[in-house]
Formats: sequence, structure tokens, C-alpha cells
Amino acid sequence: MKNRTGFLVLLVLAGQLLGQGVAKTGFNFGGVPAIAYNSDTGFTYGIIVNTYNYGDGSMYPDYRYSLYTEWSRTTKGSGVNKLFFDSKYLLPKDIRITSELSYLTEQALPFYGLNGAAAPYFAEYEDDTDATHYISRAFYRHMRNTVKFTADFQRKFLNENLRWIGGLGVISTAVDTVDVATLNEGKDAADQLPVVDGLYAQYVTDGWISPDEANGGLTNYLKLGLVYDTRDNEPNPMSGIWSEALVTLVPEALGSDFSYTTLTLTHRQYFTIIPENLSFAYRLGYQSVVSGRDPFYMLPYYQGSYKTEEGLGGSKSLRGILKNRIVGKSIAFGNFEFRWKFFRTVIFNQNLYLALNGFMDAGQVLENQPAPENATNLATYPSGDDVLHKSFGGGLRIALNENFIVAVDMGFAADEADGSSGLYIGLGYLY
Repeated sequence: MKNRTGFLVLLVLAGQLLGQGVAKTGFNFGGVPAIAYNSDTGFTYGIIVNTYNYGDGSMYPDYRYSLYTEWSRTTKGSGVNKLFFDSKYLLPKDIRITSELSYLTEQALPFYGLNGAAAPYFAEYEDDTDATHYISRAFYRHMRNTVKFTADFQRKFLNENLRWIGGLGVISTAVDTVDVATLNEGKDAADQLPVVDGLYAQYVTDGWISPDEANGGLTNYLKLGLVYDTRDNEPNPMSGIWSEALVTLVPEALGSDFSYTTLTLTHRQYFTIIPENLSFAYRLGYQSVVSGRDPFYMLPYYQGSYKTEEGLGGSKSLRGILKNRIVGKSIAFGNFEFRWKFFRTVIFNQNLYLALNGFMDAGQVLENQPAPENATNLATYPSGDDVLHKSFGGGLRIALNENFIVAVDMGFAADEADGSSGLYIGLGYLY
């Protein structure tokens, strides 16, 4: 049986405890349940709920605070447990706090090697209908369990649009090969995964992933930076700039298993084409390890002033390209998107709009992750120059009360070496 998503069910649930009309007050909430099936990881069930407190409504569409909650499980042991809190008004001196607490159990996380196109992807290796080349549906997978806590603090200084940011994070990561025995439970013999070494195991054997990072570790960091923000509306800006420069320090003195420093530069800009209805937005990003060497399991993380996401590849960076397909010591990427709000109304005292978006995404590795000192087979280590990886697609947004935005995107990779397509259902605009 080919490893595939069998079905997705998207429901939009929205409720209101207080407030009516255009200006919202009190608590409002929305939820997106997602149901999916994958022949290896099993049946997925769960829900995402986002709660907003608008206070007396005087700050609407801004909110006093929001709480994002995500909970999901698969019948084969994967799970997401996540809380994300955001508020500009609870702390004194106008300090904004954004904080995440999450526990993720991923039985089959994608791993396509290091340094982008230098590590080729062969779809036939995981295609069980290709009798000649098939290895395993889990060949490009490994297991990862993560406990993460982050807290970022921002405050204006010098002028209304400039903020300093300071933050901290604790990420505990456990990595191993895929537990094939668990994934094979209850399957017919013809559908079971073969017991073979996947790409991750091969990297460990060759020393391309060093023994001290092969099974994960502890990453404790401090974040410092500047943010310049002139957006007219945070959830879906029609004009303005949102740019940031961040330095992330990971010292062994804080208990980390590795010591390194990253520099992250991100610029976003928004243009109104038709007032209130049509806009163009783009994002340019760059991240580099400027000192030390970070472990392979931290390479996909991309730092931000609002959230830390994973990429390049997947729903949060290059839509349509395989998740975490492009990782390296230094990476750069761009997203370019038109957004059209084509319908507005009020239903059951909820402000509703529908929007379409069309996009193109692109990114590449600028500097390769070097091989560890104890690596063997260096002649075949993925060290060639990367190429520009591109994708394109479109999506739909269903927005309630400006902030709760159900997002559906379909992306297509321009090169089959980066995958074929991806369907993503979540919340909010990408940037």
C-alpha cells in the first residue's frame, strides 16, 4: 500500500461568549478539527483551538491576549501537544510576551539528508509499487521526540515602530531510527515496512552525523535582536514593513550539549493594490551559523520574533516542497504572494471574510553543513553547490473576527527532486 494521506476533513467551528456587531468584546474562540489517515503512522485525530480575549472591545481588531491550543494523536504513537500564548497588554511597561510550551512525538519525521540538492532525493526508494528500486516507505524518516519551551519579550524604544527583543528557549530532543515494529502492528504481511537501514541510519554509520548528536540532546539558548514593524494589521497586513535581525546564542554554559551562534535576518513587506481587498506580500529570509557547529537536528529550525518554525520545505516555508528538504549551515529563501479578500459578511454576530491567495516560494542552501571530524566516506559526503528550489500554488482563507484565520494551501514543487505537492490545513497567513 502506498504511503499516502487518505482523507482530510476540515470543519470550521466558531463561537462567541460576549460581544456582537463589528467591534468584538470579551472571549471569542475558533477551532479546526483535522482527521487524516496515513498507511504507516495510522489514523490521526485532534483539534486546534484559538481563544481571544478582546476586553472591552476598544482595541479591536487587536486583542488583550490569545491562547493557541493544539492536540492531536495518531494510532501509531505520534502526537502534538502545544500551547502558544501572545499578549501585548498583560505585562507592565508595554512589554509583549509570546511563549510556547510543546511536547511532540514524531514516529516518522522526514529526513532527506544535508545540504539541499547535494543530497539527492529518489522518490522510487519509498514507492512500494516500484519493485526495482523500492527500499522502504520509511527510508527518508526517523523518530524524534521534542520538549520545547520558549519565551520572547519585546518592547518599543526610540520610536513607535522599533522594538528590542530578548528571549530564551529550552529544547530537549531525542532522535532514533523509525520503530518499524510499532508501525507494522496490525498490518498484513504485504503492507508491512521492511526492516532496513534508512537514510538517517546510513548518515550515522558513515559518521556524517557524529555519535554525540546522533540521538539528540539539550539546546538552551538566548535570543537578542531588533524588530522594525509598521504593519497596519498583524493577522493580514495591507501595508507596512515587518523586519528583524536576531542573534541566537547557544552556549554550553547554559547546559547545552553544543555551543554555537546563529544570525537570522527576515524582511517582510506588504503593498495595497486595491484598498481593503487586494494586496501583495513578500518575505525574504536568511539564517547562518556564524560560530560553532550546530547539531543536525537543530538545522531545520528558523528563528523568528513571533514564532520559531521548521524549514526549508513544508507548510511554514516552501509550500509543495518536502518538509525539511533543504537544510544547511546557511540558508536563504523568499515567499511572494497575492492576497484577495473577495467576500465579507457578518454571520451570527461573527465578522467573516473569505480570501484567495496565489504564491511562489523559493530557497536554497548558501553554505553547506560541514562533515564531522570523524566522518568516513568523505568522497561521497553531500558537499556540492545547491540549486534554487522553487514551488508555487494557491489557497483559501476563512477569517473570523480578523484574527482567527483558517488556512488551506496547496503547493506544487517545480522539480520532482523536491517532491510533488503538498496540502496544508492550519491557521493564519504564512507571514
